Amino acid sequence: MTARLLTVDPARPDPDALAEAGAVLRAGGLVAFPTETVYGLGAYALDEAAVRRIFAAKGRPSFNPLIAHVADIAGARALAAEWPPLAQALAERFWPGPLTLVLPKRPIVPDAVTAGRASVALRVPAHPVARALIAAAGIPLAAPSANRFTELSPVTAQQVARGLGDRVDVILDGGRTSVGIESTVVDLTTSPPTLLRPGTITRAALEAVTGPLASPAEPEDEEAPRAAPGMIARHYAPRAVVRLLDGDDFADAVAAAADRDAPVGAVTWSPLAAMSAALLDAHHRLPAEAVAYAARLYDTLHALDDAGCREVLVERPPEGAEWDGVRDRLTRAAHPA
Repeated sequence: MTARLLTVDPARPDPDALAEAGAVLRAGGLVAFPTETVYGLGAYALDEAAVRRIFAAKGRPSFNPLIAHVADIAGARALAAEWPPLAQALAERFWPGPLTLVLPKRPIVPDAVTAGRASVALRVPAHPVARALIAAAGIPLAAPSANRFTELSPVTAQQVARGLGDRVDVILDGGRTSVGIESTVVDLTTSPPTLLRPGTITRAALEAVTGPLASPAEPEDEEAPRAAPGMIARHYAPRAVVRLLDGDDFADAVAAAADRDAPVGAVTWSPLAAMSAALLDAHHRLPAEAVAYAARLYDTLHALDDAGCREVLVERPPEGAEWDGVRDRLTRAAHPA
């Protein structure tokens, strides 16, 4: 059955649409909804059967945990067994917003949400539709990105519908998301805290609150339970093969691709690479500023998929720390299957 698509104005969310979606969630159904990062696939976080529907819909392995989205700090504390001063400081500084905190969980949180781990990932989203939905449902929502596992995250309702339309009960269309890549994730169960997944909130901004952050160790077993979502080697990938290149390698790849019959796409940020990529029909030049680039990245990769590109040549992002989130997503997208 195709999902029911309900358009919701972020400036004035329709209470009837939210009430309908909230009732679906309380009954154990799945609702896709916009956050400021990407669209999420939501289920009642304390209903294990509903949570398992998320894994089935996405084809997501059980070792990959979910983020629980809550209305406020009080909602997060209701799911966390401990709430240290550092959690309070980070929440006051960055919530609502694209920051996820990993903390010890209370027993009420099902193992399906946490991949059997003793910790839970928590976030207070900033998007007005997400916040209104959580309020209307009156429950915490487990919500990974609303796409098939390892595939490109959606930033519009139409992208959700193409990928999961027959696996979701309701899709709330609140327009294109603004941040464009998934949240930054910080694990507060380690000492020092660990930056598990970079995003648009930079390490420097976090460390101004936390002090020095550790980096995660790569797991020896690819199927070992993760501390947070988005840590699989191949992730965030379009259907097209992504090649990360810079300098002469990028220019050479563009020249070789220009003679092919099948369309090849390119994503650039610098004037020099853009001049090379002008040889290709499917070329997108993104801003040379990290936050603005991130906001357009997934939408651009979706557009190149829709244009039938079998391969996408991506100019490697700059080395600055503000680009860590973009670099992480592109590196995982380019990882061989």
